Amino acid sequence: MSAGCHDHCHSAPAVDPRFRKALWIALVVNAGMFGVELAAGFGAESVSLLADAADFLGDAANYALSLFVLTLATAWRSRAAFLKGVSMGSYGVAVLALAAWNVHRGASPDAATMGVVGVLALAANVGVAAMLYRFRGGDSNMRSVWLCSRNDAIGNVAILFAALGVFGTGSIWPDIAVAGIMAALGVTASVSVIRQSLRELRGATTAPA
Repeated sequence: MSAGCHDHCHSAPAVDPRFRKALWIALVVNAGMFGVELAAGFGAESVSLLADAADFLGDAANYALSLFVLTLATAWRSRAAFLKGVSMGSYGVAVLALAAWNVHRGASPDAATMGVVGVLALAANVGVAAMLYRFRGGDSNMRSVWLCSRNDAIGNVAILFAALGVFGTGSIWPDIAVAGIMAALGVTASVSVIRQSLRELRGATTAPA
């Protein structure tokens, strides 16, 4: 009886409908912005815009995964958060690789496109982050969602500074520097989410039946 009860006794709490609604909105916004930034990033030859586009795609997938596991047991939500943490770290490494490639080929980013798209992306991410702010202190699944939105907003502010830097200097390096900051945010958030998810998984494993 106790063995069969284990997964149910430590199941997910009642889902806050406000959190579910916020996740759906965040999913739609991020999927739409992925398409916008992907096209703009290639057109402007901006590694920071392309990095942000990849981040929008990853976040859309993360929000979809969060919705899927929302009503599952704690252990399953923690496993999902672990996977999201790994994806966040992988994103950071991919951004560094893309930045190195752009330096190698001597790309010349278009500052005007970076600025316009950066403002649009910032507005989208600040709106999503504001919706998710109240849920930042939840489990690793909720925390990973909040960290994604926070990192996006910070990254968009940095892109605007990069656009100003590219415009003022005519150099690729402000774009590369911002890509490096975004990569660092992805890696540090990844470590935080992975650590919390592992603690939760250990707790779920050792919890009494």
